[in-house]
Amino acid sequence: MTIGTSENPLRVAIIGSGPSGFYAAEALFKSDLTVEVDMYDRLPTPYGLVRGGVAPDHQKIKSVTKVYDKIAENPNFRFYGNVDIGNDLSHDDLLNHYHQIIYAVGAQTDRRLDIPGEDLSGSHAATEFVAWYNGHPDYRELEFDLSQEAAIVVGVGNVAMDVARILARSHAELMETDIADYALEALNKSNIKKIYILGRRGPAQAAFTNPEIKELGEMEDAEIIVDPSEVALDELSQEYLANANDRAATRNVEIMTKYSEREPNTSKPKQIILRFLASPVEVIGTDRVEAVKIVKNELYKDNRGGLRPRATDQFETISAGLIFRSVGYRGVALAGVPFREDWGTIPNEMGRIIVLETKETVLGEYAVGWIKRGPSGIIGTNKPDSVETVQAMLEDAKAGKVLSPTSSKAEDVEGLLKSRNIQYVTYADWHILDQLERERGAEVGRMRLKFTRIEDMLTALAERKQKITH
Repeated sequence: MTIGTSENPLRVAIIGSGPSGFYAAEALFKSDLTVEVDMYDRLPTPYGLVRGGVAPDHQKIKSVTKVYDKIAENPNFRFYGNVDIGNDLSHDDLLNHYHQIIYAVGAQTDRRLDIPGEDLSGSHAATEFVAWYNGHPDYRELEFDLSQEAAIVVGVGNVAMDVARILARSHAELMETDIADYALEALNKSNIKKIYILGRRGPAQAAFTNPEIKELGEMEDAEIIVDPSEVALDELSQEYLANANDRAATRNVEIMTKYSEREPNTSKPKQIILRFLASPVEVIGTDRVEAVKIVKNELYKDNRGGLRPRATDQFETISAGLIFRSVGYRGVALAGVPFREDWGTIPNEMGRIIVLETKETVLGEYAVGWIKRGPSGIIGTNKPDSVETVQAMLEDAKAGKVLSPTSSKAEDVEGLLKSRNIQYVTYADWHILDQLERERGAEVGRMRLKFTRIEDMLTALAERKQKITH
């Protein structure tokens, strides 16, 4: 029987409900085949890093969820939140119920610095801090010693900027966001006065976007400090900017140069100090972080023409009680799915998953987003990435290169979940949770008060549904 008709729809499972997963669903629904999409998430809440990773003071970016809500309105879309693939449903369960499977699971762990003292108390992955202040249930119990006077953020990407900015925000600024209530309280008591941001290369190679660096100069309680020597470009960087036509990098340098020329506002209680050509080589401390030893770098051209840092013989020690590493992210292997350990991604060609050793295509299984290409780009970058994968999927489906599920009806999946007593959350349920969070926020004068425990979400949801039915 032909697959992709109204009588025999193409059944697709999407594992992960972040941007790449939703863009894949959108592309599938725009095809000329009849497609049914079941999207799974381990949490009861959708949106992935838009909810759990985008900084709470960036609400405009979070408004992209309206697009995802529109995609979810398609009658052939189903959401199964609070379902852990690998535990609640196995890889074999997916193979038995779907023609095609998309992995949209992102890059869930940080890369390490691999330096002495990295595991001392007070040394953290930036993503842990981000997940904590965003109210991610897995991270809400973490503790960060904000009684320290100085913190170091290693890395100059947008996540590093987010960490520095949240540490530097005033209580009034954070009150206007959807930051987790416990994080709001802890940050209000914070003693941090100095936040150092370290980039291992020069200002022209900084990965943050123009709005992110501009924002650091507009803080209510914090002044950005840039030493003129830190933004003075070496010859290689000057040559790069002259030839690369990289407007974003040129603008970044312009903004930072202006910061270096202005008189610091000493009335602000906090300082954000931007440093370049500096790499941490040791975290110093007995029981906890007390300082970080850094080496001054210089740039050189590698054999592909890229500018790389290398250490000089100049060292410096910065006193600080906290260090956050934000030097890259990597994916986590999934049971039954090929994985490239050195890159932290699922090996693939145009989204088709392959066995790395043989280059053989894995029938019916695909990857999108960061688990496909590595952690690069912004939210919008995921759209063309997902479209590329879906084009490959549709080609395969039309050629009959799909899995042969033993039961491919939506009710079969729901029956399986119910038989295992898995309390899954639908998209309609999510809308109820969303409304509850907004109501909770309104009661305390905030835009939203997030549920940060899964059991609290499920209890509140059950109580509200009971009220609705009575």
